[in-house]
Amino acid sequence: MSIHLINLPRRIVVGDGVLKMLGNTCRELGFHGNLMVVTGDMTLQAAGNEALSALSSAKIDYDLVVIDDPDAGWVEKVVKLAQDKRPSAIIGVGGGSIIDVAKLAAAKTGLNFVSVPTSASHDGIASPRASVKGLGTYGSVEAQTPSAIIADVSVIKRAPRRLIISGCGDVVAKITAVSDWLLAHRLKGEYYGEYAASLARMSAHLVMKSAREIANLTDEGIRTLLEALVSCGVAMCIAGSSRPCSGSEHQFSHALDIVASRPALHGEQCGVGTIMMAYLHGLDWRRIRSVLRSIGAPTNAEGLKVSSKMVIKALTMAHKIRDRYTILGETGLTESAAERLARVTGVIE
Repeated sequence: MSIHLINLPRRIVVGDGVLKMLGNTCRELGFHGNLMVVTGDMTLQAAGNEALSALSSAKIDYDLVVIDDPDAGWVEKVVKLAQDKRPSAIIGVGGGSIIDVAKLAAAKTGLNFVSVPTSASHDGIASPRASVKGLGTYGSVEAQTPSAIIADVSVIKRAPRRLIISGCGDVVAKITAVSDWLLAHRLKGEYYGEYAASLARMSAHLVMKSAREIANLTDEGIRTLLEALVSCGVAMCIAGSSRPCSGSEHQFSHALDIVASRPALHGEQCGVGTIMMAYLHGLDWRRIRSVLRSIGAPTNAEGLKVSSKMVIKALTMAHKIRDRYTILGETGLTESAAERLARVTGVIE
């Protein structure tokens, strides 16, 4: 039997007001030396200052790095700063993009990484993968598994509602991602892990079941979403890849990023992609669409603020985004097939 290495987070803290536990958590995990905190201008106000206070209360020194545009350039800047300062860990405080920059920098320097999300827009808050602009690749790349995740419900609730809805779309997308993974296993002999697949699938169904609570921004609803996003990250850790969480629906989203001048949020696009890919898989795509509508998520091109032509174009090129077998096959959809798919599912009129 081949060796399957699984790196999992050592500490996950989810709840109201848990950001104050950041300093003690770092100490308990052995991060006693100087730390590096990576955040942005907006997220510094949203939670960064509170995170710094928690470190100071625990008598932990830190260097603060405020980034303006989370891209590959900033990854290299953080790497250089980390090599100069030699912190015991990098803490990312922010949304998915900032966390991904910090996570990738931690991987490049071999440092521990602590994730402190200020929004719940996608599963990057807990995954060992990172998507960063300017890397020259679409989709995610291998990064550092978070040693700890501190997800404060009160912080997440202050984020724009649209980000929370986007997170729901990203979790619901696991339904078709797992179906694509199983298909690749059956047709291509690709490794398939039932435990990781079940964890991702369960997360999607729990979010769908809790749609009303999430839409109403109740503490219970936000906690369910956060725990689902963390579970999806753990599923990727167990699988050793993003397979249980990223399939044809994600490839559609990445393709739309290319063809649309102003693409929507990642999770919003993945939600629309899930509707269409669920149709191809023979799944209950109408229920998926109904749940997304109930929480106020986009379910068509108009909601994404893109044209019908852009949707069709993205569908025809989605299979080329990465070397990953999905329901789209090896040759993808023809333009006429893509148009029919989008029309049948109501994504375009």
